[in-house]
Amino acid sequence: MLRRFSRRCFLAALAGTTATTALAAPPTASLRPSARGGDHFKKAIADPQAIITDARLGGRVCYAVADARTGTKLEGENAKIGTPPASVAKAITALYALSVLGATHRFTTRVVATGGVSGGVVQGDLVLVGGGDPTLDTNALAALAAALKAKGIREVRGDFKVADGMFPQVPTIDTGQPDHVGYSPALSGIALNFNRVHFEWRRQGGQYAVSMDARSDRYRPDVAMARMAVSERRAPVYTYADGGRTDNWTVARGALGNGGARWLPVRKPALYAGDVFQTLARSQGMVLKNPQVVSRTPQGTTLASHQSGDLRTILRDMLRFSTNITAEMVGMAATVKRSGRPASLRASATEMNRWARAALGTSSMRLVDHSGLGDASKMTADDMVLALVRARQNNVLRPILKPIPMLDAQRRAIRNHPVEVHAKTGTLNFVSGLAGYMTARDGTEMAFAIFAADEATRAGITRANRERPQGARSWNRRAKVMQQKLIERWGAVYGS
Repeated sequence: MLRRFSRRCFLAALAGTTATTALAAPPTASLRPSARGGDHFKKAIADPQAIITDARLGGRVCYAVADARTGTKLEGENAKIGTPPASVAKAITALYALSVLGATHRFTTRVVATGGVSGGVVQGDLVLVGGGDPTLDTNALAALAAALKAKGIREVRGDFKVADGMFPQVPTIDTGQPDHVGYSPALSGIALNFNRVHFEWRRQGGQYAVSMDARSDRYRPDVAMARMAVSERRAPVYTYADGGRTDNWTVARGALGNGGARWLPVRKPALYAGDVFQTLARSQGMVLKNPQVVSRTPQGTTLASHQSGDLRTILRDMLRFSTNITAEMVGMAATVKRSGRPASLRASATEMNRWARAALGTSSMRLVDHSGLGDASKMTADDMVLALVRARQNNVLRPILKPIPMLDAQRRAIRNHPVEVHAKTGTLNFVSGLAGYMTARDGTEMAFAIFAADEATRAGITRANRERPQGARSWNRRAKVMQQKLIERWGAVYGS
């Protein structure tokens, strides 16, 4: 414990020392205190194991931190043990897509006519061709319909088709998720509104009025292929059944209250997009037959097309909002270009693992998807840090990573904190990850990865309770506090 000395005591002590040394023989060493080295203050910084113990997470915590420029490893624990990375996997997907497709790549959705056009009449079929665009929305489909009218198209003699065969059919990203969660929709070569449909309900007397639509900031077309019925029960809240050409949902009356809304996943992406386009075309004076889904793109004339934003912008938004469908679609698009159409989502992830070994030098990456939603994915902290160090060489990742603020005890951002962090978060029930770059006060840049997982507790959660299991929120909050304390430790120890 430090003691406080009065000014009088200090001067007396100084005088006594001066008198003694004046009478003594010349000193053989400096009278100044011996230098304690630049590391003496670090003894007051919390030990990493103490930080981890205080978090009370159970399971295992794995971490690694290295100099981002040289790759020199500074610290680590359990860094070679594979752990579910959750959405941290999206950072690898971003590197994969940038490497294979390029930052300026754009996805194109087309409307194709077969059989030619004569006098404003399509003699054959009209085909909406999916180009793998994860950002296609109702506004874009409305623009395509308007473009057809501007070309004078007023009638289609043949069928209306939707071609979705660019990617394999995936009923849900992760089969372990509840049916009703919007973050695990179906996948195919076309997606609309992140493959989510908007469900809204309002109490009207003793009944409920429900609607299913594909809303955007400009349009609100009703959706016929997604149906909702209110059921006289309290639980489960939602049920889903495949109706062939429809998604059939029920909701428990006891859970509805006076009104509300939420997004539900779409299980038939091509029919969904076709349903909405049919409505928007009708608003432009074109009556189309009910959509048919085809896997192959017919030969014909492109009448209208819509291009997405550039890939770099798409990936920046993906990393910021952690959209699973974006990760899966850009990952599969990269696989299509690299090795051809994959047989499944897992096959596409396996191809990305191969790329990571060759391009990033990883050795133990075992991802089963591109988003990290599947908890069968495994990644080591060492592999993640190695990938970050390699990516630092051309600085493609850090500029599109989300800034992560340091928080005070009330969870408010601390202004002018000496450590700056750009990273990707990852959260599943009883799984928390954070990986990216940090810059200390003195400018030292570090690459780090922190993976925490209580897999035993997670395994005990039933599928029906995976949306909000008891204890998961507080566990995640403690994991985030631990992550910040480790980062602040590294900033103090290795950046001062």
